[in-house]
Amino acid sequence: MFLKQRTIKAEVKVVGFGLHTGHRVNVVFKPACAGEGIVFRRVDMPGQPSTRLGCMSVISGGDRGRYSSLIVGEGQIFTIEHMMAALAGLGIDNILIEMDGDEAPGLDGSALEYVNVLKSGGIIDLDAEKYYFEIKEPVCVSKNGASVMIVPAEDFKVSYALEYPHPMLRASVTFAITQETFEREIASCRTFCLKEEADALRAGGFGQGANYENTMVFGPEGVVGNSLRFSDEPARHKLMDCIGDLYLLGVPIKGHVFAFKSGHNLNRDLLRKIAEQKAVYESRRSLPRIDPASGSGMDVRGIMSLIPHRYPFLLVDRILELEPGKRAVAVKNVTMNEGFFQGHFPVRPVMPGVLMVEAMAQVVGVTMLSNPALHGKLAFFMSVDNVKFRKVIEPGDQVVMSVEIIKARSRIAQARGVCKVDEQVVCEAEMGFAFGE
Repeated sequence: MFLKQRTIKAEVKVVGFGLHTGHRVNVVFKPACAGEGIVFRRVDMPGQPSTRLGCMSVISGGDRGRYSSLIVGEGQIFTIEHMMAALAGLGIDNILIEMDGDEAPGLDGSALEYVNVLKSGGIIDLDAEKYYFEIKEPVCVSKNGASVMIVPAEDFKVSYALEYPHPMLRASVTFAITQETFEREIASCRTFCLKEEADALRAGGFGQGANYENTMVFGPEGVVGNSLRFSDEPARHKLMDCIGDLYLLGVPIKGHVFAFKSGHNLNRDLLRKIAEQKAVYESRRSLPRIDPASGSGMDVRGIMSLIPHRYPFLLVDRILELEPGKRAVAVKNVTMNEGFFQGHFPVRPVMPGVLMVEAMAQVVGVTMLSNPALHGKLAFFMSVDNVKFRKVIEPGDQVVMSVEIIKARSRIAQARGVCKVDEQVVCEAEMGFAFGE
């Protein structure tokens, strides 16, 4: 894994023709400072509009899933997956890319020339720590027999299984993605299609810049007018496409991707879910604006920015009062729509006692995690003592929960909580917590 943010030392240029449009395009790569990210600019358009990666709204789909593209001003830039894979493989996360056309050059159909051009400009580390998004929970998408998922891992690894209706287009590959591995095993792998696909694409206006040198065409007898660089080159190319597509997140990822027959459209669906997960986990590091002196509170969106609970297990509707790290008062509105009333009990619906305690525990979590020293942490319920249930809670009740932190250290805390309905105590308990990643 790279430790520092990276850019190129000097401006470099590549010229080529788009695989689909056949148009000549000039691409200039320019150095960027730490934190500037990956920026695309259309220098041929009025005002030279630009787009910075990091927002899903700028990522658009390609026709028939044949490429990945970005929205730039009133236009777009498409077939950027090989370029993006080269940036990911080299660990470059700050760069300005200027183009005078709407399609990235196809070059030899792989990422190899992009790698060579970028390296010729000199790759340098910047004086800033590299940011990775670490996958926290498994994410999976599937459609029409194809699927792609990502699970937590300590580095970035991709496994791809290719299964086409052709004996030479069935293989499985797995690589832990490092610069050395990417350059040696992946970068030179070229795009491909079946002979009948190539004919249909040309007829549909695609592949105008494709030929037997930059696109491997597989006919009944094998590769037409070319030869393989690896026996499983098509599977490696699909793996490279996946690397490029996921790097559209704008930051490198730590996780293990498992892909089966996936293409750009499915990769983009996975990317969207990764971006949603990233937004949720990063929001926990942003403290909602609260003025303890005024006793102001927090709505459910603020609550969800601090604790991970979601439907049907989020048991706090609003924080009425909050002193971060010290005390809080919250409410839970109990309705007949609560899922637990289906079985507890159908003829006499009452809120389970353990969920009363859980609701108070969630308020403790908000109280402690609103402390800046614990931003981004999780509160784990460790113990419960001196629990007393005094009344039942029924549909229609509004439960007011008051919690107080009675002891707190850097990694543990003890709290006392009381639930009331109509000013009458229904439950009370002492709770212990530990805090971790």
